[in-house]
Amino acid sequence: MVTRPVIGIPADRRMLGLQPFHVVGEKYITALLGAGTLPVLVPSLGEELAAGELLGALDGLLLTGSASNVEPHHYRGDPSAPGTLHDPARDATTLPLIPRAVKTGVPVLGICRGFQEMNVAFGGTLWQHVHEQPGLAVHHEDLSQPLDVQYGPAHDVRLAEDGLLRTLNGGAERLTVNSLHHQGIRDLAPGARIEALAPDGLVEAFSLPAAPALTLAVQWHPEWKASDNAFSRALFAEFGRAARRRAGGRKQGDS
Repeated sequence: MVTRPVIGIPADRRMLGLQPFHVVGEKYITALLGAGTLPVLVPSLGEELAAGELLGALDGLLLTGSASNVEPHHYRGDPSAPGTLHDPARDATTLPLIPRAVKTGVPVLGICRGFQEMNVAFGGTLWQHVHEQPGLAVHHEDLSQPLDVQYGPAHDVRLAEDGLLRTLNGGAERLTVNSLHHQGIRDLAPGARIEALAPDGLVEAFSLPAAPALTLAVQWHPEWKASDNAFSRALFAEFGRAARRRAGGRKQGDS
């Protein structure tokens, strides 16, 4: 029997009513299913998670977008504006988990908040409000619009000539993406390679070339109706291939 590679998705910890829940957006799960993988939701338990045991059972790690922001003390940033949504349980789970996953050869894909988490986990910093920075454009969505408009095409990105994303895009330099974020990369993490830039120069994607397995992060949302977008299908297929390589190696190690 062919078994699918297992992809862990760290959850947001949210209060629903009077009780805490660990939740993951269904669109991420759907995109992973479309790539032939088996999504598994990972509760955000911080140190109680037993990261080593968890990573030994995973073939990939997907870091999703979220309405919450990474707490700025993790990257020496100024305090957040009052009312900013944070998720300290997720920060305490993902920020130590990401470097450990990369070191142990687990493929990692970060999306939006996950992109920002990966940058912070490896020593980078963030702008908390991109649109307030001189020379940078408005990158967040209009919440008054329908979801199809919010997640609709927003701007092009320029893909690095020698990057993985350019290859996945059939060699084409330009890719049209959506844009739904307030935070963005201020200082890129040491060792990271830029994979895509927005027209205003903001980093929109990066990889870690020295990582033993695929380690990639994008600021936009490729999971949104992924099956309808050729580039999104190619991106998740590549992540699925990396996970299958990891799964094959784990099976050989168990035999």
